[in-house]
Amino acid sequence: MGQQNHTVLTEFILAGVSRRPELQLPLFGVFLLIYTLTVMGNLGMIILTKLDSRLHTPMYFFIRHLAFIDLGNSTVICPKMMVNFFVDQNIISFYACATQLAFFLVFIISEFFILSAMAYDRYVAICNPLLYNVTMSQRLCHVLVGIPYLYSTFQALFFTIKIFTLNFCGSKIISHFYCDDVPLLPMLCSNAQEIQLLIILFSAFNMISSLLVVLVSYLLILLAICRMHSAEGRKKGFSTCGSHLTVVVVFYGSLFFIYLQPKSSHSFETDKIASVFYTLVIPMLNPLIYSLRNKEVKNAFHRVFKNQCKHFI
Repeated sequence: MGQQNHTVLTEFILAGVSRRPELQLPLFGVFLLIYTLTVMGNLGMIILTKLDSRLHTPMYFFIRHLAFIDLGNSTVICPKMMVNFFVDQNIISFYACATQLAFFLVFIISEFFILSAMAYDRYVAICNPLLYNVTMSQRLCHVLVGIPYLYSTFQALFFTIKIFTLNFCGSKIISHFYCDDVPLLPMLCSNAQEIQLLIILFSAFNMISSLLVVLVSYLLILLAICRMHSAEGRKKGFSTCGSHLTVVVVFYGSLFFIYLQPKSSHSFETDKIASVFYTLVIPMLNPLIYSLRNKEVKNAFHRVFKNQCKHFI
């Protein structure tokens, strides 16, 4: 029996978003703009919710962590991806690839459960407003944020170690613009079916469990709003959760585009398009959604801006 040619890889080549030369410069400009807006928006939201005392509420505590996750997710992927527009081969070292995969998994998995924690927060605010401050205590808020970080870190380390302790064979080109677990599986020498099954099971659990919390929370919110007698109360109830609902629809919509499309039309190219959306576009949109649709954020920005101006005068 012949033995497989096991190659000890020290680096990979990222295929990038597009191989068409005429698109390299325009795409670089687009992604540079997206990343700049992402950094400004999310960093601004983090600073604003820390500096303004009126935003020291559970809702903005979760928004601050969502902004941190979006900033981290985009930073792990975008700078390295933009290098690909100017080099013939976008090389990433073995350990840098493992690190990128690990951090990407931490941020993307955390986002699922932060969004579900935010949905629960909106449920308590609308359905039990008198007990809101008691129920959403500082301790509970830290638990609802801490558990997703711990769980996502465990899962990220598990899959990263599982994949990168195996041997890679053949081509070292990753058919993606960053190191993701699914494009790495066909490059493994050994049978990757076990890891693939685990990825599917964990991904399904993450998506279904977090979405279930969101759906149940909003079902109860809808019932509570429908029982309100005043039109003003119903309008206020819908506006309270409008921004979060928009973020949820955009985030889960892009993920369903990947997982629910027919197998015949499924390809790495369509995965790339969807990945660009939920790893780069959504982190840019989230702070815009929360700032443009929220009077409290706008007022807080004006207050902080005025206070900072006074210090300089």
